[in-house]
Amino acid sequence: MPLAATMSAWAPRLLSVLRIMSGLLFLEHGTQKLFGFPARMGGGPAPDLLSLPGIAGSLELVGGTLIVLGLFTRPVAFLLSGQMAVAYFLAHAPKSPFPALNGGDAAILFCFVFLYLVAAGPGPWSLDAQRRGRI
Repeated sequence: MPLAATMSAWAPRLLSVLRIMSGLLFLEHGTQKLFGFPARMGGGPAPDLLSLPGIAGSLELVGGTLIVLGLFTRPVAFLLSGQMAVAYFLAHAPKSPFPALNGGDAAILFCFVFLYLVAAGPGPWSLDAQRRGRI
């Protein structure tokens, strides 16, 4: 089998792997904000859930979990992509125009990975695919 055909056959599965890994990393940001795990430098008490960090942590925790499971992937990814765009412009861009200096490179990367998931969908290893009978 030619290499291109082999890679094309793996593309849907690797989409699922990208979704799962991105969701796990995003979920970790939520647990860090809400539960202090993993501990971060200068970490304090958990934020009030109705504060901006509390809302962000809740979106990261719940949204990350749904992304990992591949459940409601497109609407959740759309919401999280928007959250990351807002996070970048509120928290990172004012520090410096360069993402490597302002600490916003992860926010930009999450924003565009989630935007890609809006268009591409969850891949075959997902609850969305299972609900549609594609597994």
